[in-house]
Amino acid sequence: MYSDSAAPRQLSRDECLRLMASVPVGRIIYTRQALPAVDLVNFTLDRGDIIIRTDGSGTLAGAARGAVVAFEADSLDPAGQAGWSVTVIGQSSEVTDADEISRLERMGLSSWAPGQQQNFIRISPGILTGRQLCALTAI
Repeated sequence: MYSDSAAPRQLSRDECLRLMASVPVGRIIYTRQALPAVDLVNFTLDRGDIIIRTDGSGTLAGAARGAVVAFEADSLDPAGQAGWSVTVIGQSSEVTDADEISRLERMGLSSWAPGQQQNFIRISPGILTGRQLCALTAI
């Protein structure tokens, strides 16, 4: 017999940030030609903001610059039927300050995409939600 208490548990802001910091890849959701687009990106966290590195002339950088975007990161254990998901909605901005760019470069974030990935995009969470699903336990 199994417990029916497998409802997702809501995560606090601190839990969301801690879990996001534990994975290297997430999904950015933005608008491309008036339609939703999703790109898989590697990222890092900086003072609670999401930082991605991209080609400044690429589609993602152009579409995300100054826009409201969504970002999602998760970790799943299909065998254990458990996992977590964090969703961020917030304003994105291109990092242009030379001192800040230098500081971000020292953080060691390099894009997994080929080519020149010299631009940083910062996503500041306006809405940050997360939930965790734990495996059903026998009772």
